Amino acid sequence: MDLDVFIRIVFFVLGAMIGSFLNVCILRLAKEQSVVSPGSHCLKCGKPVQWFDNIPVISYLVLRGKCRSCGVPFSVRYLLIELLTAGVFLGLYLYFGLTWVLLPYLLMLSGFIVATFTDFDERIIPDEVSVGGMVVGLLISPLIPQLHGTDIWWQALLQSVLGVIVGGGSIYLMGAIGEWIFKKEAMGGGDVKLLAMIGAFMGWKMALLTFFIAPFFGAVVGIIEKIRTKESAIAYGPYLVMGALVSLFWGNRIIDNIMSGYGIF
Repeated sequence: MDLDVFIRIVFFVLGAMIGSFLNVCILRLAKEQSVVSPGSHCLKCGKPVQWFDNIPVISYLVLRGKCRSCGVPFSVRYLLIELLTAGVFLGLYLYFGLTWVLLPYLLMLSGFIVATFTDFDERIIPDEVSVGGMVVGLLISPLIPQLHGTDIWWQALLQSVLGVIVGGGSIYLMGAIGEWIFKKEAMGGGDVKLLAMIGAFMGWKMALLTFFIAPFFGAVVGIIEKIRTKESAIAYGPYLVMGALVSLFWGNRIIDNIMSGYGIF
């Protein structure tokens, strides 16, 4: 087998395994439950899920999405998140290759997946994801300075620190202004910490770009929800994630076009 094909399979399988763990995180973190104990079990009958029934993707298909003990259907989302994470891991490998920046981006996007689904489900972004991710980003930046486009550790650390300040500060300021205007909470603390986490990994420029891109995604959904349910509040974390992904893959090109458009370069 070709080495590159083998590595692709490894990343896909690894992603599916991580996705299985992310399912546990999504289910339990928002409820402030341990992700370690108890082990995986059926929420209906309480029977533990045996190891051979806990193989990512395969076990769900073999059991046809049902508990072996009581036959209750499991949510298809378990399967979808495993496949999503597997696709993310494979896609990041194909995009970045076996480079130093691959590991932090795998960690960041794993956090994005948990943050997205917990925010949709419970309107909560767990601190374990946002604050924990922020700390990881700050610690890993001087170790892998290429994450911030430099080979100098202290410059990378400075970019990470500025990313936290600019990312968290910009959305906090927007929330404070919105609360002053509308006399109600306009932005949750979880969103502030999530954008600070994004800044820790991606630096202040990409955090600021994410801040400006996210509303374009959120506004479309917000208008639809306002028409459909008359509810104006939406889970904003997923749109910060979408803005961060645009910034990650096309951010430098966007910034260059903006700067050249204004005659700065």
